[in-house]
Amino acid sequence: MSAKTITFDELPAMKGESLGTSDWFRIEQDRIGRFADATDDHQWIHVDPERAKDGPFGAAVAHGFLTLSLLIPLWSQVFEVTDATTSVNYGLNKVRFPAPVPAGAEIRLTGTVTDVEEVAGGAVQITADVVLEVRGGAKPACAAQPVFRFYR
Repeated sequence: MSAKTITFDELPAMKGESLGTSDWFRIEQDRIGRFADATDDHQWIHVDPERAKDGPFGAAVAHGFLTLSLLIPLWSQVFEVTDATTSVNYGLNKVRFPAPVPAGAEIRLTGTVTDVEEVAGGAVQITADVVLEVRGGAKPACAAQPVFRFYR
């Protein structure tokens, strides 16, 4: 997938634009373990595949915040402002985790720009609705509304 590339001056016209879909990204058990180490969240449903087989999801699953953190590299596959001097992840308005991501599963991002506004300092802020879906899943793994700022 190649990113939708636009210029800073084109940002205001992006409201309502679909950004397309990223490539599939596999979340392996090793990544889940490294995330557990980085966050000190070693709950067995994430780090003990044998025990997790008998748990509520039938397998070890990725942390919700691991799934959310992958929004950034997947986002960069679908959207780029070529002449912005700085891009800032400004925050999130909403985040939900409707379905787990089993170890070894693949996720991808789809998104739409829902709002564009000029903000102080000569920046343009965009808000998007994004979904991180699990390959073959009935529900998305994550639905979020990230906010990004771009500076000239």
